[in-house]
Amino acid sequence: MVDTESNFAGSNDYLSALIEDLRAVPAAKASFTAGRRSLFKLAGATALVLGFQLGDAGYAHAAADGADQGTADQAMNAFIRIAPDNTITIYSKCPEIGQGIKTSFGLIIAEELDADWNHVVMEQADINPKVYGYQGAGGSTSIPRAWDQLRQAGAGAKAMLVAAAASQWGVEAPQINAKDSVLTHAASGRSATYGSLAAAAAKLPVPAVADLKLKSRAEYRLLGKRYRGVDDPKVVTGHNLFGIDVQVPGMVYATYAKCPAAGGKVRSFNVAEIKAQPGVLDAFALDGTGMVIEVMPGVAIIARDTWSAFQAKGKLKVDWDLGEASTDSSAQISAHARTLAANFPAKPSANVGDVDTSFADAAKTVEAYYDYPFAAHAPLEPMNTTAHWHDGVMEMWVPTQQPDRALPQVAKLAGIPQDKIVMHQTRVGGGFGRRLVNDYTCEAAAIARKLNVPVKLQWAREDDFAHDFYRPAGYHQFKGAIDKNGRLDAWQEHFITFTADGKKEGPGANLTENLKYSIKAPNLRRGTTMLPLKIPTGAWRAPGDNAQVFAAQSFMHELSLASGRDHVQFLIDAVNREVPALAPKDPSVNFSPKRASDVIAMCAQKAGWGKTMPKGSGLGLAWCYSHAGHAAQAVELSVDANKQITIHRIVAVLDVGPIIDMAGSEAQAQGASTDALSTAMGLKIDIQNGVILEQNYNAYPILRMPFAPMTIDAYFIQSDNPPTGMGEPAFPALAPALGNAIFTATGERVRHLPLRDLGYALAA
Repeated sequence: MVDTESNFAGSNDYLSALIEDLRAVPAAKASFTAGRRSLFKLAGATALVLGFQLGDAGYAHAAADGADQGTADQAMNAFIRIAPDNTITIYSKCPEIGQGIKTSFGLIIAEELDADWNHVVMEQADINPKVYGYQGAGGSTSIPRAWDQLRQAGAGAKAMLVAAAASQWGVEAPQINAKDSVLTHAASGRSATYGSLAAAAAKLPVPAVADLKLKSRAEYRLLGKRYRGVDDPKVVTGHNLFGIDVQVPGMVYATYAKCPAAGGKVRSFNVAEIKAQPGVLDAFALDGTGMVIEVMPGVAIIARDTWSAFQAKGKLKVDWDLGEASTDSSAQISAHARTLAANFPAKPSANVGDVDTSFADAAKTVEAYYDYPFAAHAPLEPMNTTAHWHDGVMEMWVPTQQPDRALPQVAKLAGIPQDKIVMHQTRVGGGFGRRLVNDYTCEAAAIARKLNVPVKLQWAREDDFAHDFYRPAGYHQFKGAIDKNGRLDAWQEHFITFTADGKKEGPGANLTENLKYSIKAPNLRRGTTMLPLKIPTGAWRAPGDNAQVFAAQSFMHELSLASGRDHVQFLIDAVNREVPALAPKDPSVNFSPKRASDVIAMCAQKAGWGKTMPKGSGLGLAWCYSHAGHAAQAVELSVDANKQITIHRIVAVLDVGPIIDMAGSEAQAQGASTDALSTAMGLKIDIQNGVILEQNYNAYPILRMPFAPMTIDAYFIQSDNPPTGMGEPAFPALAPALGNAIFTATGERVRHLPLRDLGYALAA
């Protein structure tokens, strides 16, 4: 169920805090091999390219390969081609990783273009930041980054078509109406399809961005409705879309073995035995670059097929130099963190008000310790890249979330300029932050540089688990104070996390900025203790928020119980406290107490907050501000005497601005909720002497279909605020809502994840 209520006002602040610097780097002119379409050539100006980067008022010229005026598709700009038969091809510039961006990007352009969606064909653009600007996907920023750029591309192309019609008909452009890829002039009764006007339109001056009239939300005809994903039929029928599907003539196959303990180096290996294995063509060691995000030392095996490479890898015997390898142990780390928890750091990272006085004068104080484990990304498609070093060019087919980052990395290790790299985007079989790092792409480039044929590097599932950039474990010691009026008066948090260099938190290990905005006590103190860690960490779906919100929102429930007040009212009161020192310093941060209050209130109302529950049942609720989205979630469940949990219903309410594709947004809310439930119930990575113990799904019990919740209701508060992403915001609040519901049902407070460690399991 989806509710599109829009009468909740909110802030007009626009997301920019998460936006990285755009990298304007060129890509080579080339053509797709293996039957792929031709890449735009950026020379010979006979068609028009506009809207390169968000906010860029400049336009450049380009021609589509084989353009023939009047008969061929006309490239109206870098995103749009229009054929004489009125078929419109739209190019999606960012990686499709299952988040539905290929559909949403097309809809945004088609809306401003007033195109007939039934005759729109979506294609994946190649990597060319010089033309498209930023082309990454992560942090739910794809739509916020591209929103204005894509609208300008659609509106600009429509303006050119209207101008062509006005010139041919001898009428004023404002008198022409555009709808469903047809232009009409009511007074004269004339009409023409976009296809019939495209050639003429492509010759006209490009309108300035300032002259474009973009639609208001009330004028949308396409946005906000439900759509089937543009690739869905191909995905379910097994078309070649993913990196793992790439086939190039003359291709060979590779696998790459690295030290089980991060940081180990190759001394020697049984090279003669490996080269003698069936199907093996070559085997050699790479010293690597010494950077875990690029190429670590290892052994490459080249074979005629993936099976032969994997079989040979099973016989590999490497003498590893472990002098610089990790000796980390998750059990030892957890025990150490527990002993450190009570020792608050001498130098707080935040200190607002007078926490000590608040504790001394409090009506009640509450203390609690929360912890959660390391976690793996475990995408369904293991890491892979196909690379071909030829004619001084490195041509690559890459399932990545951050191609912009891959370009300079590959250029450095291959010893070539970036304009000698041709990078084709493939569909990505799951990312969740793992493919923000391009180590597998760098490995493929390093291997290809030694060969004169195309090579596909394919990781095994065990490689994915053993060489991930894991979500860091975390440990939180809380103390809170309730004043005589039952309000949150003080918040103290000791956060124990990790450092790779001894100076700053490791990747993904910092206290999330979102909690700094959303936890607003008039007296607040935070401190961080960092433990050394060699195991690589990184961004993991809803980085930071994914587990830290579990700790913070669960503790908020403990505080609300101590206050004797209703939990929902306690949350709304707390988020609306006026604490100027905790207000966002960056005016672009769109955190809004009003929007937060509205999602909390609506979630409570839709979930039936306050209703009488049967014995052994519970209703829990939590909220978060995550990746510019305001979200609240409620979980209704029952727990039997054997700790078997039955999920009766999950309710998710989100304010992420106007919805682009309602079906896609609903799917993201449901998918994120299911993923969060799976993670909270069973997922953890154990480390012993630097080695990852969980090596496949059998030891990493991702939620199976019989245990998935049957009812997840998603509701959206729509507004005129700029849209934000959907991949992250619906994840973090699920775990604390689950834990709070368990407490209501059983009286047992959940302060540790995963729940299977505490004896809980989901009932089928």
